[in-house]
Amino acid sequence: MRILKNYLYNAVYQLFIIIVPLITIPYIARTIGPYGVGVNTFTNSIIQYFILLGTLGLTMYGNRQIAYTRNDKVKMTKTFWEIEGLLCLTVTISYLIFYVYLELNNDFKAYYLAQSLTIIAVIFDVSWFFMGVENFRVTVIRNAIIKIISISLIFLVVKNSGDLLKYILINSCAILLGNMTFWPYLRNYLVKISFKELNIFTHLKPALILFIPQIATNIYVVLNKTMLGALSGINAAGFFDNSDKIIKIILAVLTSLATVMMPRVANTFASGDKEKVNKYLKISFDFTMLMAVPLMLGLSAIAIKFAPWFLGNDFMVVGKVMELEAPVILVIATASVVGNQYLLPTNHNKQYTLSVTLGAVINLVLNVPLILYFGALGTAVATVISELCVTLAQLFFIRKLVKLRILFLDFWKYILSGLVMYLCVKLLNIFLSFNILTLLVEVASGIIIYVLMIFIMHPNILDFIDSFLNDNQLKFWRKK
Repeated sequence: MRILKNYLYNAVYQLFIIIVPLITIPYIARTIGPYGVGVNTFTNSIIQYFILLGTLGLTMYGNRQIAYTRNDKVKMTKTFWEIEGLLCLTVTISYLIFYVYLELNNDFKAYYLAQSLTIIAVIFDVSWFFMGVENFRVTVIRNAIIKIISISLIFLVVKNSGDLLKYILINSCAILLGNMTFWPYLRNYLVKISFKELNIFTHLKPALILFIPQIATNIYVVLNKTMLGALSGINAAGFFDNSDKIIKIILAVLTSLATVMMPRVANTFASGDKEKVNKYLKISFDFTMLMAVPLMLGLSAIAIKFAPWFLGNDFMVVGKVMELEAPVILVIATASVVGNQYLLPTNHNKQYTLSVTLGAVINLVLNVPLILYFGALGTAVATVISELCVTLAQLFFIRKLVKLRILFLDFWKYILSGLVMYLCVKLLNIFLSFNILTLLVEVASGIIIYVLMIFIMHPNILDFIDSFLNDNQLKFWRKK
């Protein structure tokens, strides 16, 4: 039940942050235009490199270490302050390097400074601690409140293309203030210790091991936009960024399960229960596939008409970019289960690093020719291929640890159900003029058709859900 509650907290928050962009993205696209969106995307992509350097793999490492030590409050407290101390040092060094970069680069200087508040915000981001102790309620509620405030400010303050700096400042300040609100809750978990006994550098080497895959991941998460801005123009970066944002919004709901499960699997692995770890993997995989397939195919079916309706006619090309990029929903969702929920918490860091490094190299090699010839469309193709290579590599690495045949036993049922849904929704999308009513009709039709097909195909996950619900219903009545 704790896993379910944490997942629901995280999933509800992810649904909330789906609604936020659905409100703000079309408003911002029309208000500041393709060039303004491109400037924001390009400058933010550069800032992400300094954030990456500042975190140095410590947030992912910290999440896992807190999960390992949470049964011992003294040890957990010592671990927290050592990691946080090291984080303060690395972020400070990163910001000094950023300042040198700023002095050497005069383009978009004001925008860079506004974006740089997010580098400072990393020092105050202790969400990794709360994830490690499996308290997702704190992060969800505080972030939701800050998001609501920032949305209100965007609509009140950002009125035209000249307000781009205000838009960036609102987003950066929201992140900084949101991170600061976590700190009062730490007193419920931490105990008094002697700070003289702390040794922050003991965590440097193991954190660096996780830093390597983060560098590789950022090559095809952030470098795509940087290369687009440099090779194909600021507008192209904005086109891909809008497609990528919509894809990542959908992915956030799917990957929230892996976020919730990582500390639980890490704690279970630390206790030596490998059988339970594999059980968690199978259930998570089926549940993720159940949702990823219809989301991927559903978005692909409506993308061409949805983009210009949602973003404005200036962003018409985004529809084709979304259609090409949609497969990453399924691919990344699979990798989030296999990589983040299995390889990392079970200390298979080398295999995880190799998989994401392979994806980064392939992405880098493909990006240059594809961007030069096809612009934003080329980046979408490169992203799909590189992410697919990451997922295939991770599946290869776990083949002797997990029975892949059992893992993919019901996969064909999800695909078949999804394809039937896709054909029906695509036909509606072709023959109906697109507006809010037809969007609702297409979404509702897709859900009904997919659910009916799933009940007909009856994958094993339905039996698990039925058993889970009945078991907890019995517990509820026993309490009564």
